[in-house]
Amino acid sequence: MKASDLTTIIASLVVQKVPTFLWGAPGIGKSSIVKQISKEKGIGFIDLRLSLMDPTDLKGVPFYDKESHTALWAPPAFLPREGEGILFLDELNSAPPSVQASAYQLILDRKVGEYELPDGWAIVAAGNREGDRGVTYRMPAPLANRFVHFEMEVNVDDWRDWAYKNTLDERIISYISFKNEHLFTFDAKSDNKSFATPRSWEYVHNILKSDISEELILSALSGAVGKDVSVGFLSFSKVMNKLPDIENILACAKSPDGDDNNIYSEEVDVLYALSTGLVSKLLQKNTEERLDNLLRYTLDLKSEFAVMIVQDLQRNGVTMEHSQVFKKWVQKFAYLLS
Repeated sequence: MKASDLTTIIASLVVQKVPTFLWGAPGIGKSSIVKQISKEKGIGFIDLRLSLMDPTDLKGVPFYDKESHTALWAPPAFLPREGEGILFLDELNSAPPSVQASAYQLILDRKVGEYELPDGWAIVAAGNREGDRGVTYRMPAPLANRFVHFEMEVNVDDWRDWAYKNTLDERIISYISFKNEHLFTFDAKSDNKSFATPRSWEYVHNILKSDISEELILSALSGAVGKDVSVGFLSFSKVMNKLPDIENILACAKSPDGDDNNIYSEEVDVLYALSTGLVSKLLQKNTEERLDNLLRYTLDLKSEFAVMIVQDLQRNGVTMEHSQVFKKWVQKFAYLLS
């Protein structure tokens, strides 16, 4: 199931306090969508990496109570005491069985030891699949039965929407738009330590922002997404030099040599780069004039790229129904939208 659908479903189940388990390959953003839900709802978020815990980390430390002459458990300070939020049990199936047993009581009874989870808190867990080369323990059937299970898949359109919202480097968005299969290259049968995932492309974004020299950039990128993908990405990045001045297109200005910027390449890689650049620049500064200029420019663009640009803008909240230029655009490309 793609991330956008999962976000909608899990957000509703959080309200009903239904425990959910999110399965998926490493690096595809399982924890990110749960954190996003809590942020959008304005509630708390506590991320517990159970694979790093001991049983007493959840249950607490026993101590002797003089008044009752009994042993009690001192609950850990990191568990919530009040309010509303999501308690995220990450890497649950990577935790040793003894830790899973403590988590089972928390999930089943909403309490463990002397601790009780406040009514306003929901439980969401996540883990890698057993075939993903990670350290996992088979989840006991009674524990598995306490969750509603979903498997998350990598979806390029969802990732592109996220990348635009988080202002990822335009070269990365353009490259993945052009080469969809390089968004996620994980192969459980391969021994490669570096492979492309949505998470590792964030690392690429940060590497590109660093001051690493041009001679070393391939090595740095290869450490994040693998050498083959890095070579393809760097080769594609050179396409950016073939683009017309995007700011001039949005401003409907004359280029320095006096041309009117109506340059329409036939090269597919250039068109992907151009489309991403236009969307990114408009999202950074959206005015009616710049939007009209962009739409006017796309009227003579290859149809599939004109539609991709408009759909990307709409998914990122840009309204254009009021624009007279958009009405012309719809007349020309309506047959592709039906």
